[in-house]
Amino acid sequence: MNITDFILAIVTTKEEQDKVESGSAPIFYATDKEELEYISMLISRLTKSMVHDLGNGVYILIKH
Repeated sequence: MNITDFILAIVTTKEEQDKVESGSAPIFYATDKEELEYISMLISRLTKSMVHDLGNGVYILIKH
């Protein structure tokens, strides 16, 4: 089985947690924007996925 075109993770801040709901992808909560970007970058490197900024304080990581 090959995992492609799936949301692997969602990263947001605690202030924005009402914008996301639990589903099949894990949700990671950062304390601020700097940590949000850092967590997203690390997960992206580990999973070889792409980070997409939705522009509302929510980042999604997708394997294309």
